Amino acid sequence: MSIQQTDVLYTAVATAENGRDGRVATDDGRLDVVVNPPREMGGSGAGTNPEQLFAAGYSACFQGALGVVARQEGADITGSTVTAKVGIGRNDDGFGLIVEISAHIPNVDGESARALLKKAHEVCPYSKATRGNITVTLV
Repeated sequence: MSIQQTDVLYTAVATAENGRDGRVATDDGRLDVVVNPPREMGGSGAGTNPEQLFAAGYSACFQGALGVVARQEGADITGSTVTAKVGIGRNDDGFGLIVEISAHIPNVDGESARALLKKAHEVCPYSKATRGNITVTLV
């Protein structure tokens, strides 16, 4: 389900210069980074890259969704971490992404952790945005 413009609570604005081999900055100056293709893709690897930035955003968003679900379920996720691995590779349309989300939840048993991850995947805005477009595996 889409939101309407009138429902928007916050809008992030970032501008890229020179694409994957240049600079990305937000309009408020809080993020200003050099981006370069990784060595594996023929670049210098000197700066960060869009996949790292996407992984950072997705893992933070997913951790937030996990917190929402844990509160609803009465689960203790203290000390938990969420890691997003974002891969890029060639596909039939040129290039595509693949994501693996893993979590370490020390105070929850394995079966309960898997259930929390599945529920978080249903409510996380990044998961919603990628659903049907990118293969996302939960670990």
